[in-house]
Amino acid sequence: GGRSAGARVACRTAAELGARAVLALSFPLHPPGRPEKSRADELLGAGVPTLVVQGGNDPFGRPQEFPEAPEGTYDLIEIPYGDHGFAVPKRAEITQERALELITEGVAEWVGSLG
Repeated sequence: GGRSAGARVACRTAAELGARAVLALSFPLHPPGRPEKSRADELLGAGVPTLVVQGGNDPFGRPQEFPEAPEGTYDLIEIPYGDHGFAVPKRAEITQERALELITEGVAEWVGSLG
């Protein structure tokens, strides 16, 4: 797995390296403000079960910008109000601590589902 550019690398190399799954934290779906430069093919081409954990306000791709996932391609967990580093503004309806709990709970559940 990896975060940001590391998530892209993990998706591109997963099958070649014999990975069982990929954890993609803050996958940079596109450069900020450039949705036409989509990197969705890298995500969709991982070839193994993939979990994307994405901030709801990530300028590199908000969860609603991700393509519909064909069955078994990837799952996505949204961290409400989170930015590219999962930072949550003080005015948000959730705390930073709760955002971190959502990440760890979601990843733990997903890893457990891999069998």
